[in-house]
Amino acid sequence: MEQILIVEDDTDINHLIAKALTKSGYTCKQAFSGTEGLLYAKAETFSLAILDLMLPGMSGEELLKNLREFTTMPVIILSARDSLDSKIELLTAGAEDYMTKPFELDELIVRVGVQLRRFSRQEAPVQQLSHKSLTLSLEEMTAKVKGSPVSFTKQEYKILELLMKNPNRVFSKQDIYDYAWEGFYIGEDKTINMHISNIRKKIKAVCEEEYIETVWGIGFKLAK
Repeated sequence: MEQILIVEDDTDINHLIAKALTKSGYTCKQAFSGTEGLLYAKAETFSLAILDLMLPGMSGEELLKNLREFTTMPVIILSARDSLDSKIELLTAGAEDYMTKPFELDELIVRVGVQLRRFSRQEAPVQQLSHKSLTLSLEEMTAKVKGSPVSFTKQEYKILELLMKNPNRVFSKQDIYDYAWEGFYIGEDKTINMHISNIRKKIKAVCEEEYIETVWGIGFKLAK
């Protein structure tokens, strides 16, 4: 079932949207500030976001900019601003649609469906991931660095796959366990460190570039 992120500080409007979407068969996560919306977007996967602009903590414009750093999900803007300049600015910044308040719930539901259908048609199965000189073939589960084959264990490969699919996100060790061991592994804290070290050694044998960055106290991310 498709999950929609609603970021709207007006409690009544937020609940009305959530109720209408739920009635239409979607699941919803409700956020009431820009900061809360960003936290949810980083922690979970959403099919679409509905975003107000006048938000406490972090403006809608700033939230949209942050979202576009790590997700391509469609975003529908809801705002009392009805100037053409505002609409052009937000659509240029990465929003897919713009509705002016007050709006009709039925129209919003239709626009949500349109964006979800459009986005699903655009999505194509990713067969290959590339970063710097490293290439992963997802279908064959093989890897090459500077064109030379590099042999990784299943867990090492899955760690790289996770990081390369989400190049701007920091993953905790638990996140990596859940993905690379598919939720069935409970290991010691040093296990992830060992696998990361092995990946680095295997890549270093072919090139000097760094591919995994340690974010102290949090976890790991793809190195720029």
